[in-house]
Amino acid sequence: MSPSLLIRRTHMYLALFLFPWLLMYALSTAVMNHRALFVDEAGNGAPQFQPERELTYDGVFPEGAELRTISGQILASLDLDGAHGVTRRKDGAIVINRQDLLTPRRITFTPATRALVIEKLPHRTNAMLERFHRRRGYATGYTLDTIWAVTVDAAIGAMMFWVLSGLWMWWEMKVTRPLGALAFAGGVGLFALFIATI
Repeated sequence: MSPSLLIRRTHMYLALFLFPWLLMYALSTAVMNHRALFVDEAGNGAPQFQPERELTYDGVFPEGAELRTISGQILASLDLDGAHGVTRRKDGAIVINRQDLLTPRRITFTPATRALVIEKLPHRTNAMLERFHRRRGYATGYTLDTIWAVTVDAAIGAMMFWVLSGLWMWWEMKVTRPLGALAFAGGVGLFALFIATI
């Protein structure tokens, strides 16, 4: 197989394999660029947490347990273990934000009363797409999140390859060189203008 054919085939198969990720990034960027189109009846651009259930938590934490230990134990008891952030409010309540692409939840634990309040975000496609776009994985410590992060890195690598292989394919087709050079110069010039003026 010639180098030219190998590059063309790789260009094509990478596009087919990573199509869902690139479509998601395109749609989520469009959503973020046009947030004003996604305001609900109450004037909220982002969905608000809604009560899901309340219960009394009777678990016992290790002596001197750190916040991550406490949050992990609470989430495991609720069958909600996964990527999350945790903070302690000034009143002593522990707030866990359980990250989830489809149904994020906020769990508030009040140590004084042992009360556990679970809230969730209602489904809104624009908010879900933004969560997809902003999802990070390497730092969470969860395997699926790490796999997601590796896949995103693969998509980034594929995009870089597409740019370079596109230049290769354009240069190989002599008949397209003048128009291609105009398109290339136009794109570079417009991008440079934005960088210099925005």
